[in-house]
Order: sequence, then C-alpha cells, then structure tokens
Amino acid sequence: MSIWPPDPLTLKRPAYRTLAECVVRAVEAGELKVGDRLPTHRKLAMQLDLSVQTVSRAYEELIRRGTIGAVVGRGTFVRAGPAETRTPFLPETQHNTLVDCSLLKPVCEQLHMDHMRAALARLATDLPATAVSSFRPNTALQKDRMASLAWLARCGIQTRHELVHLTNGCTSAMTIALMTATSPGDLVVTERLGHHTLKPLTHYLGLRIKGLEIDDEGIVPDDFDRVCAGNAVKALYVMPSGLSPTASMMSLERRETLCAAARKHDVLIIENDAWGPLQPGRLSPMVVLAPERTFYFTGFSKCLMPGLRIGYLVAPETFGSAVANRNLVTNWMATAMVAEIASRWVSDGTAAYLLDWQMAALGRRNALAARLLGDIAFRASPNGLHIWLPLPSPWSEDAFVTHARLHDVAVAPGSAFAISDPVPEPAVRICLGGTTAEGLERGLEVIARLARSQPEPALLTI
Repeated sequence: MSIWPPDPLTLKRPAYRTLAECVVRAVEAGELKVGDRLPTHRKLAMQLDLSVQTVSRAYEELIRRGTIGAVVGRGTFVRAGPAETRTPFLPETQHNTLVDCSLLKPVCEQLHMDHMRAALARLATDLPATAVSSFRPNTALQKDRMASLAWLARCGIQTRHELVHLTNGCTSAMTIALMTATSPGDLVVTERLGHHTLKPLTHYLGLRIKGLEIDDEGIVPDDFDRVCAGNAVKALYVMPSGLSPTASMMSLERRETLCAAARKHDVLIIENDAWGPLQPGRLSPMVVLAPERTFYFTGFSKCLMPGLRIGYLVAPETFGSAVANRNLVTNWMATAMVAEIASRWVSDGTAAYLLDWQMAALGRRNALAARLLGDIAFRASPNGLHIWLPLPSPWSEDAFVTHARLHDVAVAPGSAFAISDPVPEPAVRICLGGTTAEGLERGLEVIARLARSQPEPALLTI
C-alpha cells in the first residue's frame, strides 16, 4: 500500500502531526526522495480535504525537523534521506513560551557569558601567533595536548600527551574513531537504545550497525558475547557513565566483563565519555581497563558550556598515525583559539570551577525532577543532563510528545534513539539543562500531570 500521498481517511487528530509523520514515513520507505518537490500548501489541502493552515503547520513541523526545506519562488522540497528524518531535539524554536526539554545541553547562565567574554578579552592582548598563523597541528596544539593531561586525569586517565588527539568536539572525535577502527562493510555493535547520531553516521561511513540487549547497567555482556560468536564484529560503541538515553550507569564488574569479551573476540572499543568528570564517584573508564583496544573521547561542551567545542581523543598507541591522518583529512586540526581557551581554563582553575558549578546546578535539577515526578517511575544518574521516562499505558510516544507540545513543552521520543527495532518500551527523554530553572519546573509539572492522566483516544493512533 502506498504511503504517499496519504489517504485522507487515515489522518487522525491533530491532522498536522499525522500529515507530518506521513511525509517522514514516505521518506523512510523511499517513496519520497531527496530533491522531490511537495505539493503547494493549497493544492495538498484541497487534495486531502484539510485547511491550508493545517498543511502549513505540518510543513513548518517538517522544516523544524530538517526533513523538508522551502525555496522562495520554487516550492518545498525533501532535503533529508531515510537515515536523517528523525532527531530527538527541535532544530530550532520560534517562540519564547516553549520549554525545550528535547535538547541535551548543560545549564548556562550569565556567569558563562562573563567567563567567555573575559577569556576573549585576554586573548585580544596575548594571543599566541601560532593560534592564527600555523597550519601544523603539532606546532599550534602541542602545549594544548600537554594541558589535556590534567583534564584527562580528572576523568580517571593517566596517559602520555602523544596519545591524545585534539578534535573539534566529541562529534568529531566519534567520527575519527569510527573511521580509524573500522572499514566499510564492518559491523559495529552498541546499546539497543543508543547515541542518536551513531546510526546515520555508520550509514554514511558504509558500516553495518546492530543494537544489543540492555538492562539497568547498559549492554548485557551475554548478548555481546553471543553476537560476537556468530558475527565478525569490528567495534563496540559504548556509553558507560550515564550518557545513554536510558541514563544507565555501568558497574566496574560490567566494564571488566565487556573488556574481557572484547579481547576474546578481538573487538575494538569506542568509549563515549562526553560528560567527562561530571558524575560523582567515577569508575575506571574502559580505556584504563583495555588501553590496547579502546578509543576514548571526552570534551567540554556537555559539562562546561556548549560553545567550548574541543575534544580529547585518546587512541591506542598502534593507531596513533591513523587517527592523526583521519583527523587531518576531516578537520585538518582542532580550532586553535578554542583549544587555547580550554587549555588556559584547565591550567588556571576556571574549568574546575565551572565543572563544580555545573555539578551543583544539575544536582538541584535532578532533585527537582525527583520531587515533581514523585511516584512516577523514571531513570536518572546523579548529575545527569537528562532523565528517561518510560510511559505508562496507554500512552504512545507520539501521543505524549504531541500532548506535551500542546502545553508548550518539548521532549524527545525514545524511538529517536533506537538502533534496532522494535523499541523495547515507549518512553521519552527529558533534558534538564536547556531551559531556566523556572521553565524546567513548569515543564516537569506538565510532564508529571500528563503521565498521571489519560491521553485523548484520537491521539493514541498517531
């Protein structure tokens, strides 16, 4: 049965939302392709017996998602392929009343602006010449690699500066690690509910990806061992310290078991520790337990402030040249002026101060979530940037997300993080750092009220 154009009789309330989902499903199914032109608002409204305003709202929703784009004088076109049609966050917001709990970011207040402005003012007086004139990473970033060791020590890692590679944030580090550890056609395994950019990234790199069974600690070792025994697995991508959508915290025993299985099956490990030392009582990273096969990366944009986009990638010694070459061809080198600010802040204590501030702020926000949600079951980590809310029956993800948006609250559907279908349980991710404390309280009150209520029957089929 064709998905596009949709049968008008299948459009449920709210019709704009259902229409938008029809476009997404048509893209995923290949019935709509990148570059295809969509009907005008008026023409589609007449075809589906809808108001022009309803079609306009559906198109606006799809533009926010990045699925389609409008070109003045030419029309509206599909701009995203099958691997790109769903992101957990709103790419942009257009009104001030929205409480955005969809985007994962740290708490930011005026003090962050003050520290960055002061850092830029200092750079104006004593900026190193290499930060603006050098094309050689080893020349421009040598002292920054040395400075990285102090921050990595906070993350529980003692290493040598020549094993550290500076990248333009954790996304860049993740890409470089995957390009180095794998070749097109290789199989990567990860949490069944995992990093939302990993699936499209592996698609772009020509890799295969499989989701593994998870529990409260993350990846189930027996499933990892079973998949490795029956398949040529090249890399394990893991987020052991609260970063996963389900906020799982992996025990030391679980980490050791997975490292032992990786050695047994000769599988490389890619460890995402983007939050760095944000969580209290940190356990040994997997790179400490299996340094010969682990690519570890961390950064500052999730634990200090979004604009400090610099990453530290620690690679096995035997892969050092390959990492440097892939960093060179994809980025050339990390942005020297941002690296300079990060290094100064690590050295003068500013980074430690901002980290302590962030830990306290997120601690308060997690306590607020626990108080307002009360007896509603959810998952969280101590200073985590988000919580994971399994939805009570009969809520569906889309119905809950739609209800929340109608109350000016944006949350992320759990299916956006699915590596392997089907999704184990309907759930939403609620980010705690991207709005004011007052906005978060209002948003959590809406979420708690919805979770304790019943959805409109018409929305259950969305």
